[in-house]
Amino acid sequence: MGKPASFSTKDRILGAAEELFAQYGFAGTSLRQVTSHADVNIAAVNYHFGSKENLVNEVFRRRMDEMTAARLSQLEQARSAHPGELRAVLAAFVEPALAMAQDRQSGGAFVRVIARAYAEKNDNLRKFLSDHYGHVLREFGKAIGACVPGLSKEELYWRLDFLAGALTYAMADFGLIKRPHGISEAAHRSKAAQELIHFAEAGFRASALDAPPSP
Repeated sequence: MGKPASFSTKDRILGAAEELFAQYGFAGTSLRQVTSHADVNIAAVNYHFGSKENLVNEVFRRRMDEMTAARLSQLEQARSAHPGELRAVLAAFVEPALAMAQDRQSGGAFVRVIARAYAEKNDNLRKFLSDHYGHVLREFGKAIGACVPGLSKEELYWRLDFLAGALTYAMADFGLIKRPHGISEAAHRSKAAQELIHFAEAGFRASALDAPPSP
């Protein structure tokens, strides 16, 4: 019976940390706040995570692993069923992220945590994300590059970076377009995904920029 209790304690700590990081940020949240919110003692945090830095990383890992698996699975299907089709590749990048954001029970707080990660300069977290999930962007970069071979690698990654930023903005629902009355959350998110994919496709297919004039 001890093992399930152990997992339950770890999940409670992660859930509490996610909520507090979303509300107060990483620097603004203390381990004492986390332990109080999770109703555990500091020894439990140290046992499961060792440090606040590791706790931050594990909050991301809990959500990112699932989203990454969904993205790569959909990308594999896109490459198999729709070879060379840019829209299918972009859908594999966009749709799993928006689906997670739509799940308010498990994804709502995490979306705000992502926004915090953009706002706060946390070099350790950025290194963790690059080390563990940088391969996802590289995989999508290769897939997009195969669909638009005219783009240089530099142009491709500029545009992929902008897509990632726009996607984060859409996930956080910061935009001007709010869900119309009578439209379900799922339908609104689906529309957001369609519009973002259409926008991104045009951006990736745009001609390369001319070199700036010499001074």
